[in-house]
Amino acid sequence: MSVPRTTSPESDEGVTSCDERVRKLGIAGLLRSPGFARLMAVRLPAQWGDGMFQAALGGAVLFNPERQADPMAVAAGLAVMLLPYSALGPFAGALLDRWDRRRVLFVANLLRVVLIGIVAVAVGAGVAGAPLYLGALAVMGVNRFVLSGLSAALPHVVLRRHLVEANVLAVTVGAGVAALGGASAVGIRMLAGAGNAGSAITTALAAAGPLVAGLVAATFGRKVLGPDSRDEPDRALTAVAHGFVDGARAVFRTPTVAATFLALAAHRLAFGVSTLVSLLLFRYAFTGSGLLHGGMAGLGEAVVAAAAGMGVAALLTPFLVHRIGRPRTVRVALLVAAVAMVVVALTLSPPSVLAGAFVLSTAGQMVKLCADAGVQSETDDAVRGRVFALYDGVFNVCYVLAVTVAALLSPPDGTAPLLLGSAAAVYLVGLLAHDRLLRRRG
Repeated sequence: MSVPRTTSPESDEGVTSCDERVRKLGIAGLLRSPGFARLMAVRLPAQWGDGMFQAALGGAVLFNPERQADPMAVAAGLAVMLLPYSALGPFAGALLDRWDRRRVLFVANLLRVVLIGIVAVAVGAGVAGAPLYLGALAVMGVNRFVLSGLSAALPHVVLRRHLVEANVLAVTVGAGVAALGGASAVGIRMLAGAGNAGSAITTALAAAGPLVAGLVAATFGRKVLGPDSRDEPDRALTAVAHGFVDGARAVFRTPTVAATFLALAAHRLAFGVSTLVSLLLFRYAFTGSGLLHGGMAGLGEAVVAAAAGMGVAALLTPFLVHRIGRPRTVRVALLVAAVAMVVVALTLSPPSVLAGAFVLSTAGQMVKLCADAGVQSETDDAVRGRVFALYDGVFNVCYVLAVTVAALLSPPDGTAPLLLGSAAAVYLVGLLAHDRLLRRRG
């Protein structure tokens, strides 16, 4: 069935996400748009499966009693999960700007089903090291096309003046569902067992998400999700080679987008340090006490706290953007995150780490929502896929770099208050860089 196109760069001329006083549609109004509702029906199961796969594989490596994990093993696992986003960025971005995005979403999701099944078999057989990581790399690399395709397609089903609230709903609910997928993996693993067999069952069940997403994506009409036009070279390989360069040029031409990229980079650097330290604390230092737990269960509680923070960000971001504008919203988020990181560094207890997960998730999601809205509303559709490729490269390379450095500097049990204090300083540097770039533009 074909869904009529509801927007184009010209159909909403003169209105951008910077117009804070445009009338909101609200959740009900957005979901009444058949194109948006169907795109959400692709996003949610895809991200649920993504969250479940990452948590299942993380549990198999980090919390499996049949395996041992030091800080560098944790860093390697996280790098495997995220580096494909960056390595494949130029390819995905360029190809999403020349291929039918509906077909990309369909094929990529079904390919993920097959690859997840292969990884599940490897986990059950006790495979470790490079072979297991290569399987995970393949799954996450294909997922790169899915998430970028969803982001690039959103302006095709929502009017430009409603992109901020549509993006808030899509990204926040999607991230919350991914967290729910992670929590589902924790629960299923507790039932199936913590060994290789239980980890394999949990990993295999993650394939249900992309299977549903792929089938829903197939119901879109051809070219409904774009791209409408192409400004790339005729030869695909040449277009791919220029992917990052084209995306970078588009960002540099838009100072508001470039400033938000700097803020996002600061958040991901600081958040990477926090993630590595938290994982080690729950694995080796924290023990259960009352309602709070150590180990995999404690990490599950941190995931729930982070998901709650994303929900709060969904409410706060539109309100703050409306009142103080997108740039100030970004700077408020960075400042709050810096303060929260200092508190966690001074206490290093399960309650403070859980509270920190909530606050950092809220602040980080606010920055990401502002960045998403900026890219979607202030870059041309013809180059938007490549800009999102660069966006994801910044998002994930900064995170993996921070995790790796933290793994080298952290003690084995994660008691590293100085590292967390350094992460707080990174937030402040990002705030100053964001402000300086916008002032220079002015």
